[in-house]
Amino acid sequence: MEMIADILLVAGALGAGFYCFILARRLTRFTDLENGVGGAVAVLSAQVDDLTKTLHAAQATAGDSSKSLQDLTDRADDVARRLELLVASMHDLPQTNSSAPAESADPVFVRHSRN
Repeated sequence: MEMIADILLVAGALGAGFYCFILARRLTRFTDLENGVGGAVAVLSAQVDDLTKTLHAAQATAGDSSKSLQDLTDRADDVARRLELLVASMHDLPQTNSSAPAESADPVFVRHSRN
């Protein structure tokens, strides 16, 4: 009986060793950097780095554009205030009579040279 138990124990150990060998080979193929998931993870990691750099550049550009737009808006507000002041000051000017007769112009004679 003891001999049968030893044989079953050795068979189980050999089966477990074979199973571990197969799993190790599958794991090696799975984490291969060229074809497996490891390669996909490496490519995705590089893409995430590129996208992060692009995002930072876009945020910097947007910040600069926002500042420029704010400066232009402030300038436009200043000009609008000045125009409102000028229009308001135009109401204080006396009205001029624009229906004055136009000066009569003398007819202009053009000489043509004859050849």
